[in-house]
Amino acid sequence: MALPVDPARYAAFLAAMSVMAITPGPANLFAIATGMEKGKGAALLGVAGMNCATLIWFFGSALGLGALIIAFPQAFHILALAGAAYLVWLGLKSLWAGWKNAERETVATVRGGKSAFVDGFTVQIANPKALLFFTAVLPPFLDVGRPLVPQLFMFACATIGLDVISMSAYGLGGAALSTRMNEPVFRRVFAFTVGALLICAAILIVSRG
Repeated sequence: MALPVDPARYAAFLAAMSVMAITPGPANLFAIATGMEKGKGAALLGVAGMNCATLIWFFGSALGLGALIIAFPQAFHILALAGAAYLVWLGLKSLWAGWKNAERETVATVRGGKSAFVDGFTVQIANPKALLFFTAVLPPFLDVGRPLVPQLFMFACATIGLDVISMSAYGLGGAALSTRMNEPVFRRVFAFTVGALLICAAILIVSRG
């Protein structure tokens, strides 16, 4: 019985995806910022939201979404701009919080991330890296001589698995810094850093979109 994907082709895909997963981009920057601001739980929720968006991209790819976006690129540009604007808003909120609370000496606590899942989903669904992946990176690895759905399933497992590892590492690394939130000076620097990371992620979305 033939495998859904040629092993050599799959190995090449894993190598390419490993590089893409660890390369800093909007998703990884968002993971760091969420971990720093809201802690480990929220960082992992954000990772779950981002990968749910990736699953939608895979389902869309199976339905020909990649070809649709190529035919009507303005639809994705609008989506990307909306996602970037949302990130800028989050970043500015963090910068304002850093400025407003800079002189307060009260003990800080890590905030629970009620919207971390939604925020992560929003970031990834508007991520140009996802469009690049489904229109440029994935197609060369697909074998037209084999059933498409099993191939997409195997590629989805690899993509999401590598993304979960990479994004979680970035997010938990950011969360590790949140334990110093009781230090007023660190709290101020942290708020500005989170804001800058989110705005940088928005800039990456716009520039790559």
